[in-house]
Amino acid sequence: MVSWDKIFNFADYSELLPLVHNSLLAGLILGIVGGLISTFVVMRDLPFAVHGISELSFAGASGFLLLGLNVVAGSLVGSLGAAILIGLLGVRARDRNSWIGVLMPFGLGLGVLFLALYEGRAANKFGLLTGQIVAIDTPALSWLAVISVIVVGVMLLIWRPLSFASTDPEVAQARGIPLGPLSLLFMVLLGLVVAMSVQVVGALLVLSIVVTPGAAAVRLASTTAGATVLSILFATVSMIGGILLALGSSVPISPYVTTISFAIYLVCRLIATAQGRSRAL
Repeated sequence: MVSWDKIFNFADYSELLPLVHNSLLAGLILGIVGGLISTFVVMRDLPFAVHGISELSFAGASGFLLLGLNVVAGSLVGSLGAAILIGLLGVRARDRNSWIGVLMPFGLGLGVLFLALYEGRAANKFGLLTGQIVAIDTPALSWLAVISVIVVGVMLLIWRPLSFASTDPEVAQARGIPLGPLSLLFMVLLGLVVAMSVQVVGALLVLSIVVTPGAAAVRLASTTAGATVLSILFATVSMIGGILLALGSSVPISPYVTTISFAIYLVCRLIATAQGRSRAL
């Protein structure tokens, strides 16, 4: 029989809340950065790439954990390596997806091997896959803040050409926008965001922050800017809400984040369907 106290338990909630101060800040950062890039992930048809990058990020993090090195740095190494490789493949979906299909099981298998060899705390192993609510210490939060500033800054610089290339790549190329370098730069930014997300929600469920908010937002918004604003809102609500719900339970944070994110997507899809029927009538 299910013990609901393990899933929802708000006893001593006020005493527990200060323990997740860093996690709440990290959730806010990830909500902004993940939501910002999520719209473009959906527009450029890259959800599968996110999954592939997260598997290599997991492999890098688990490898550094085994060696006693900085896990955040390992996650970045794995993510950036995968992102650059995928970015160099260009924009042809068939070639890209084939490579990602090869990278995913390799990265996951490598990560599982490293964790099997690791003899430290089991929570450290489990957290890399499903997230840990108290995993974000001050140094890790500093890493997240620095990376987020870099990602947001570069995204603002390339916003116009990236939006153009994402909505109409043929015309963008005809007008002289360098699609290859732009795609590679975006993949690097995506790799940074995935590495950030893995630290909180885990490698297996990172799509709930980097894909689902954008997929929900494009159902309602008719412009890239509008979809991005909604995506940031959805991702932030999912992260902060998931952390607050997970605080009083013994369940990892990721099920709460993914459930909220999925619920938002369903509501947006229903609204979009209803609006479509209304226009048809």
